[in-house]
Amino acid sequence: MADELELLRRADPVPAHGPHYGDGPLDHNAERRLAALLNERPAVRRRPRLVWSLAAGTAAVVTVLTLLLSGPGTTPAVAAPRPLTIRADATPVSLTELAERAARAAAQGQGAPKLRKGTHVQSWSMGMSDDKPPVTLPEERVVRWKADGSHSELVVATDPRHPGRPVLRDDGGAPHLVEDGHVLTRHTYPPSWSDAPPESTPPHDAARLRAYLQEAAYTRTPLTTPELLDTIDELLDHWTLGARESAALARILANTAGLRPVGRVTDRLGRSGAAYEYRSAGTRRLLIMSPSTGQVLGLETVFTKADPQYGVKAGDVMDYSAWMR
Repeated sequence: MADELELLRRADPVPAHGPHYGDGPLDHNAERRLAALLNERPAVRRRPRLVWSLAAGTAAVVTVLTLLLSGPGTTPAVAAPRPLTIRADATPVSLTELAERAARAAAQGQGAPKLRKGTHVQSWSMGMSDDKPPVTLPEERVVRWKADGSHSELVVATDPRHPGRPVLRDDGGAPHLVEDGHVLTRHTYPPSWSDAPPESTPPHDAARLRAYLQEAAYTRTPLTTPELLDTIDELLDHWTLGARESAALARILANTAGLRPVGRVTDRLGRSGAAYEYRSAGTRRLLIMSPSTGQVLGLETVFTKADPQYGVKAGDVMDYSAWMR
């Protein structure tokens, strides 16, 4: 559906949340909260897992899909994306310096981006099961809000790494191909309002924004760095931050333990960014930010240890989100 994909590409960013039916599948935020309640490892439960109805023929099916998607001599589209390449920088931008740059950009005011409710995001997530090969499921989502509080959400299957080529999906319990730009879901939701984060408007003061994120994480204990990054992920799935909010967020990140500058990257949408790394047991989180405005461009999670139970190798990308204005 080329027309649908073009509509999505031109859409103004605005939030991506909405009521979920009680008997429907959990979204990735609900999966993450459930994992926290069950004290599960986030590497396993953070994203939905595939449930395939295939038996011994699964490996052969995936091989056929790989050939269909790639053709001779090309990189298979089924394979997980490679981690972003970090280019060493003799003088990497510290988060403190980045926060100061973001504050100056916000202070200029004239022409600075404004806060908008909603999001436009390209994402890749690894689907896993106990005994089937993992596959990466790419999609793009945009949500538009209207003045009366109603909103619409459009989700399409597309992968900018392979424009125009078929995309692998697992809908219906079995892996299959759909055309680039295939509409996965299209919903319109009636007016609704909430005064609880992350539905409510985020503040543009660093101290108040930190309290807002704390409340959005449903905990009274200080957020760990991984919890903060998860909550920022959720925030950006609801809001497109303006210059002042981005500056406040950069200030919070500058005072966050364990995040260190590692150099420059070109993200999966071709944008140049400053990269900040956080390592924990089994994973590496890479936060990509605009070096001039402090806007969060993307967040990547990579496995640093193999997990044979799920067919995961060290260096596999678990998930990646690229947010757009």
